[in-house]
Amino acid sequence: MIVDDHDGFRSFARGMLEAAGFTVAEAATGAEATEAARAVRPGLVLLDIGLPDFDGFEVARRLAALAGAAPVVVLTSTREARDYGARIAASPAAGFLPKDQLSGAALRRFLTRDR
Repeated sequence: MIVDDHDGFRSFARGMLEAAGFTVAEAATGAEATEAARAVRPGLVLLDIGLPDFDGFEVARRLAALAGAAPVVVLTSTREARDYGARIAASPAAGFLPKDQLSGAALRRFLTRDR
């Protein structure tokens, strides 16, 4: 599932990830993401840190608290990881991926970590 408030990025990411074999759902806000995750039960969530209602760190906490298997959450941003300091490591997210490095192969690496 792609969670980002920019329609253009969601469309771009959807096309790239579907071409790489992923099935993709979308959400534009943290609230939509939490609701969609309950219904869709994604295995992976590509989560923008800058959302209009909650930041990605709060959404990651909410997704981690869902009953059942929590999705693997990968935080994304156009900013650098260092801009977020220790917040990334302290979050339940599997890690951080700059938006300009998004690829199916990069996401598969997050899915295969620690398994």
